Amino acid sequence: MTALHTSWNDAWLLAGARTPFADLGGPLGLVSPIDLGIKAARAALAKAGIAGGEIGHLCAGSVAQASFDAYMLPRHIGLYAGAPVEVPALLVQRVCGTGIEAIIQGATAVDRQGAGHSLVAGTESMSRNPIAAYTHRGGFGLGAPVEFRDFLWEALLDPGCGLTMGGTAEELARRHGISRAEVDAFASRSFSRALEAREAGFLADEVVPVIAETFSRDGMKDRGIALPRGVDSVAQDTHPRPSPVEKLARIRPAFGGVQTGGNSSAVVDGAASVVVASGAMAKGRDPLARLVASAAVGCPPEIMGIGPVPAIRAVLDRAGLPLHDIALVEINEAFGAQVMACARELDLDEARLNVNGGAIALGHPLGATGVRLALTCARELRRRGARYGIASACIGGGQGIALLLENPHGRA
Repeated sequence: MTALHTSWNDAWLLAGARTPFADLGGPLGLVSPIDLGIKAARAALAKAGIAGGEIGHLCAGSVAQASFDAYMLPRHIGLYAGAPVEVPALLVQRVCGTGIEAIIQGATAVDRQGAGHSLVAGTESMSRNPIAAYTHRGGFGLGAPVEFRDFLWEALLDPGCGLTMGGTAEELARRHGISRAEVDAFASRSFSRALEAREAGFLADEVVPVIAETFSRDGMKDRGIALPRGVDSVAQDTHPRPSPVEKLARIRPAFGGVQTGGNSSAVVDGAASVVVASGAMAKGRDPLARLVASAAVGCPPEIMGIGPVPAIRAVLDRAGLPLHDIALVEINEAFGAQVMACARELDLDEARLNVNGGAIALGHPLGATGVRLALTCARELRRRGARYGIASACIGGGQGIALLLENPHGRA
């Protein structure tokens, strides 16, 4: 099997944080993804006990260009988080695998390029996806169509295979014989697990409340976050809610089959960030996890949601581990049927899968999701005293990506 493998001898995930994930058009709807990224990055540095001046590399992930200064997104996240002006910044984009790819690049900079500390951020404003036109640079001809379209909606279509992302999930449902009732039951469990994680305080430990504030740096103009009138703080994810199967069953299909707005990933805004360090820089600290290996692979576009399966198999092969040695698996819940198809192909016990809920309940801000998956996995490994975990995601266009983490205090 062809796969792009990466492994590291000396890359450690120190700590991380994320903003709340807020529903489309909600309280974070007008906030630039750059400012969401700055907020998460500053919080991650604070959690790690690292000063901005210690950053040796900055890698940020984002998918849609949701502000006019989008070209500067990674550079401004780094600078306003306190990185030295000499430290370069990199933007990566692997669609839904972007956050994991950003961690891969950050770990590689630490392990092989002498970065010391790598600040990794993933950020996305789905609400600020533009209404766009790509054909009017030369002006408007007499009677010519005016082709402004909703970028967020149009981007869900893969014209190569002629299917929307939801359509690819429906294809997996057909191939695996997954029923609407089964998908709704999976989604209901995702909501329940997320609510339980919230009530237990698990989510609060990784979420930093977003308030109106200014981000300053000497020699640069101030920027910052403004919230809607009457909103003083956004302190928790807005999408998790009680969602019994009976309630989900009443929602109309979105793509003519088993997938609905209730059993698919929520469309949200948010950012997440982690600090990756070399062993020398981590000395005297208590890292959350060692970053062991990763794999990125391609798969047929019409079943893009199955991508985590070959990616997980590839990273396990690289590490020489069987799946039964993996205590926890996070697979992004792009669509309920998609995750269920992955679990069935892997013969994966769902008791080990997305144990604190997933994107159906929490939401899927494209560039931020992979960072959240890795951070959540590392934190849950620590809480359970378990050794190995995997964070993985399917990728529009037909790819999969997986990241293997090891808890340094975990039981064998």
